[in-house]
Formats: sequence, C-alpha cells, structure tokens
Amino acid sequence: MQVVNERELVERCRLGDERAFEELVDRFKDLVFGLIARTVQDRSRAEDLAQDVFLRIHRGLPYFRGEARLSTWIYRIVANVCAQDQAPREAMVSLDDDRMSGRSMPSVSDRRFSDLELRDRLEKAIVRLPANYRLLIAAHYLDGARYEELAEALQLPLGTVKTQLYRAKQQLRRMLETELK
Repeated sequence: MQVVNERELVERCRLGDERAFEELVDRFKDLVFGLIARTVQDRSRAEDLAQDVFLRIHRGLPYFRGEARLSTWIYRIVANVCAQDQAPREAMVSLDDDRMSGRSMPSVSDRRFSDLELRDRLEKAIVRLPANYRLLIAAHYLDGARYEELAEALQLPLGTVKTQLYRAKQQLRRMLETELK
C-alpha cells in the first residue's frame, strides 16, 4: 500500500467514512491476526484481541499524525495489546507438544511430510519463546517487517531490536537442536 493511499484512507476514516474503515480493516486484518495468533495461542482469545486492536485503531485515528507508516503504528498497537494481555499470565505457556521418540530420517518421497513436521516443530518452539520474542519473530521473519519499522513501532533502539531478534533466533535454534537429539 502506498503512503499516499494510506494518508487518503486515514483522512477518509477521520471524516467518518465507514467504508474507509472497512477497507482499513480488510487491508490489515491478516497482519493483525497473524501477529496476535503467533503471540497468543488461544484462537478465540486472539480473535478478541484483534477486535480490540481495531477498536483502538478506530479510536486512535484522529490522533494518528502520519509521521510513521500506518502499518508501523498498527504494529505498535498490536504490541501493546499483546503485552497487556500477556502481563498477568506470562508463565502460562503450554509445553504439550506430542514429541515422537526415535525419529528417523525421512525418505525423499516423504519430503512434504518432513517439511510439515519441521514447520510444526518450529511453530511449537516459537510458542515457547517469551512474548516479546514471539512478536518480533512473527513480525520480522513471518510478516516481513523491517528492523527500522519494528524499532519505531516498539519505541526501541534499532540495535535493541536486532539484538532481541538475534537472541530469539539463538533460543529457537537451541530448542530445535535439543528436540532433535
């Protein structure tokens, strides 16, 4: 989405154009839900939080200055909503992951299954990361957000974002290596 279109869309929303807000929701619903779903494991809770995000967007649009991209501002709102949701229940992470013992190397014909299995293990490992790491991994690696956008959205120095992403990757690597042993 081009910046000009974002400004026009925001302005239409500010003027009370319901179709414009529906368009905004339609453009960003996958991004918002995808980030939340990777941070919050309960689907119905993720849906509730996504609604909360869009409610905050609707309420906050009159105050959006347009200095940052709209997607950056939305990342910030998602991060805040997820942080507020995780604060009282930080330790509640399910570690039930049905591990199989005695894995053997898949044959070439089983490559698709192997890819699915690897993706499943990766997703289960991501779930075990701290909430801030899950959000960064989801935003950067799965949704393509740039370091600069994340730093701005999370109001963190660029170096901190890079360091946290590096640490999250290292932690994921350790979890996956331990699981494969």
